[in-house]
Amino acid sequence: MQNMKNKEELPMTKRIAALIFLTASLCIFTCACTLYQIDFESTSDNYYPAKTSANEVVYLETVNRPYEVIGTVTVNAERNQKLDNVVDKLKLEAAILGGDAITNIQTNAGTGKWAKTKPKKIFGNANVRTNFVAQVIAFKDVQAGPKAK
Repeated sequence: MQNMKNKEELPMTKRIAALIFLTASLCIFTCACTLYQIDFESTSDNYYPAKTSANEVVYLETVNRPYEVIGTVTVNAERNQKLDNVVDKLKLEAAILGGDAITNIQTNAGTGKWAKTKPKKIFGNANVRTNFVAQVIAFKDVQAGPKAK
């Protein structure tokens, strides 16, 4: 009777182990890759207070008034992301830096292990991640202006 019970429990144990393995694999597969990786660098010696909202930062393709470049923001994203979504992330980081606008958005194929692989052979297309780099600017004619450190 003891032998019979062990034989009946074994398939159930394997099923539970397989279910746990599949659940863990699914979690790793769907969560291991982030949609956005965001980095910024301040390049100004002046202090600019952070904005209260990303809505205070605008995206300008051309700038027609005096400004200072106060930093750069880099968003590493899957290359099929809509530019509007990427611009929102860029503006959020620019607001933290105290910028009035972002401009001069450049893209490249990315860095790290994705850039070093040969995805064309694996995926049949180009790199799956792209860097979006924008300049963060502060207007020189803004009334509040930069504050001393």
